[in-house]
Amino acid sequence: MNEGTKVITLLGIPFNVGNCLSGLIAAAIIFILVFWFSRKIELKPKGKQNALEWLIDFTNNIVKANVQDEEGKKYQLFAFTLFILVFMSNMLGLMFQFNAGGVTYVKSPTASPLTTLSLALLVMVLAHFCGVARFGFKGYVKNSFFSPMPALFPIELLEEFTNFLTLALRLYGNIYAGEVLLTTISSMSKAGWLGFISSVPLEMIWQGFSVFIGAIQAYVFVTLTMVYVSKKIVKE
Repeated sequence: MNEGTKVITLLGIPFNVGNCLSGLIAAAIIFILVFWFSRKIELKPKGKQNALEWLIDFTNNIVKANVQDEEGKKYQLFAFTLFILVFMSNMLGLMFQFNAGGVTYVKSPTASPLTTLSLALLVMVLAHFCGVARFGFKGYVKNSFFSPMPALFPIELLEEFTNFLTLALRLYGNIYAGEVLLTTISSMSKAGWLGFISSVPLEMIWQGFSVFIGAIQAYVFVTLTMVYVSKKIVKE
């Protein structure tokens, strides 16, 4: 997928226009949908409200599976927000892409390693912050790096780095590969009428499969996030 990028610099900080614009569009779509689904709340949910409540229950169950009791309730809204953000970011490139002058301005944000690395960094920083807030700095260090025995400190330290990379690259690899294959299938339609006819069903099948993959990756990302958080706030 040969795509160009446009980078602008503000206050000495470079920004990838495509990544930033795609992320803003995904966030705007999420806001509009959640705002629309949450209008006219009723005691007996139906339609849009029912779908929204089902999604909230779904992400709440992810939290409950990893952080029990009252402590887990603090992370339910975060898990819900993270899930819909990652899912919509995975889906954006399937709905539409915008290219101009050889530069891709709109695509799936999670098809960029910079976006997934940023999300993974956010998760890791949050997990460590929550550990310090719960146990204090000394308790956090002991629980995170010297439990169940101090000899495991080098392994625990290495695990923090590998967790960060795997969380980011798993998401990026799956979404990027999906977009590459869609681009390849789309290019078949330009290879005459035979290529066009064969590319239509292939693209429809892969579009459906990509929706499934995008949902699974959002679920995996949120689940692993709560696993990492639980390791910092649950005393071992």
